[in-house]
Amino acid sequence: MVERGEDGTLIGALGVFGGVRPRLFGIAYRMLGSVAEAEDVVQEAWLRWQQTDRSQVRDPIGFLVTTTSRLALNAATSARARRELYPGPWLPEPVDTTADPTLQAERNESLELAVLLLLERLTPAERAVYVLREAFDYPFRRIGEILDVSEAYARQLGRRARTHLAQQRRDRVAHADHDRLLRAFLAAARSGELTRLEELLAETATSYADGGGIVRAAQVPIVGRDNVARYILGLMRKFGHDLALEIVESNGQAAILVSRPGTTVALVTIEASPAGIERVLVILNPQKLALFQR
Repeated sequence: MVERGEDGTLIGALGVFGGVRPRLFGIAYRMLGSVAEAEDVVQEAWLRWQQTDRSQVRDPIGFLVTTTSRLALNAATSARARRELYPGPWLPEPVDTTADPTLQAERNESLELAVLLLLERLTPAERAVYVLREAFDYPFRRIGEILDVSEAYARQLGRRARTHLAQQRRDRVAHADHDRLLRAFLAAARSGELTRLEELLAETATSYADGGGIVRAAQVPIVGRDNVARYILGLMRKFGHDLALEIVESNGQAAILVSRPGTTVALVTIEASPAGIERVLVILNPQKLALFQR
C-alpha cells in the first residue's frame, strides 16, 4: 500500500510515518513528560496507521497528528491518576536535545523541564491545546478538529492554559542570563559557598527533587532561599567528593549533569527570573537519567 505525496511521488506507509514521527513524538512527549510513555503513544499511532485503509486518508499527516494527540490526551488522563501516588515530587523525564535535535525544531519554551512541570497542573485538554498551539503553532480551528471540540472551546482552553501558566511563572530572563546564573550556581555548589548560593536564588525559590522512590530525596518541595541553598549543599555532601559536575544540554537548555565514574547521579536544571533562580529541579531517579548515562 502506498500514498501519493503532495509532490506527486509515491510514498510508502512507513515513509509517511517516518517523515512525521519527530513531530508525533514531540507532541506526545510534551503532553506526557515521559520518553517511554511518549514512545508508547507513537507506537500505538503507528499500529493504527498500519490498520487503517490509507487509500481513504486524504491528509496522512493530519491523520497521524490527530491520532497521536488523542492517544496522548487519553494517556495524560491515566498518567495524572498514577502520579498522585508517585513517591514524592514528580518531575518530567529529561531528554538530550543534542542527541535528538529534531525535538527543538519547533518552539523551544514548551520543551523546558520547568514548563513541562507546570503543564502537569493543567487539565489534559488544556495541556493538549497549549502544546499544539504554543509548540507547533496550529490554528485553533485545526486544534478543535484534532481534539474533536469546537474552535471556540479550543480557544477557551487555550486562554485557560495561558492564564494558569502566567499565574505560576515569573518573567523570563534571556538565554545568556539563564546560562550565566546556572554556571554561577554550579560554581557556588562546587565550592560550598552558602552565602554565594543564597545570593543567586530568588527569595521565594523552590527546589523539587525526584528520586522516584529509588533514590532518597526530599518528599516535599523545599521552599525559600535559605532552605534551598542548604538543601543543595547538603546533597553535595551526601553524594561525596568524587563527583564530576559538567554543563550539558537538556530540553534545549543548559543543565548540570552530576556523575561519578560509571554512573550518572543527577541532572539539575533551573528556572530563572530577573529576581534570580526561581526553581531548582533535581532529577535523581535513575530510570529518568538513562539518556544521560556516561
